[in-house]
Amino acid sequence: MVRVHGISVHGCSVDAETRCAHYHSVLDIIAIKFFCCQMYYPCHLCHEAVADHPAQTWPADHFHEKAILCGACGSELTIEEYLACASRCPYCRTRFNPGCARHAPLYFDTPVIR
Repeated sequence: MVRVHGISVHGCSVDAETRCAHYHSVLDIIAIKFFCCQMYYPCHLCHEAVADHPAQTWPADHFHEKAILCGACGSELTIEEYLACASRCPYCRTRFNPGCARHAPLYFDTPVIR
């Protein structure tokens, strides 16, 4: 576990901006709070490796909750904000990895985005 902007982020080799052993490009700077445990992880693979339970996706009726941590500025975004942000933090404008959209169904009850 690492504290990123004062928030605990669990996973494998997590750095100060939420990059991990699995995703570590300059754009890989978000952590996701998992619905099942309400704990932040950089990715689904970190949750799989570290958590003692299977992951659960966020139901659509909870998309108003803060569940995304920007590793650049420490802002917490709601799922709605994150899904609508066009891969840029709405607070600090730092770019996020646009490829993360392909993994959205692993975290959120949403259709596959291609």
